[in-house]
Amino acid sequence: MKRFIAVIFTVTMILVIAACSFSGGAERAETQKSDGGIAAEDGDNNMDKTLRLFIGDTEVAVEWADNEAVKALKKLVSEDALTVRMSPYGGFEQVGSLGTSLPRADKQTTTEAGDVVLYSGNQIVIFYGSNTWSYTRLGKITGKTAEELTVLLGGSAVTVKISY
Repeated sequence: MKRFIAVIFTVTMILVIAACSFSGGAERAETQKSDGGIAAEDGDNNMDKTLRLFIGDTEVAVEWADNEAVKALKKLVSEDALTVRMSPYGGFEQVGSLGTSLPRADKQTTTEAGDVVLYSGNQIVIFYGSNTWSYTRLGKITGKTAEELTVLLGGSAVTVKISY
């Protein structure tokens, strides 16, 4: 009887270990976090693609950061563009809700015109002025002066689209 129980236990442990290491041949590019946000994982084909950012109808070049938040953002827009209604705040930024949370790596930062950051894990902020706060860097708009960014962002609410 002891031998039978030992054999059953051994077979069960082998099956459990094999099941834990079996991936089923499919890699997942995201996982849902407990707070409802998106976490980036390796194995996503979109990691090599360049995100495009539109402010209204104007496409702006962005040098995107290489971090988990941007990887998760890429996954978020992999099937459909993300449109965010932005609102002006403080006379130096536009801010809008992403509708989900991205991974955070907040650092005390003094921003400048063109900085694109994540605030509180679920809001995208684009600066046409400067502010100091704790943000996760997403990228930097290139090829636009502070004055050009003020024209694009400094008036009323704008709509931002992020896509491939």
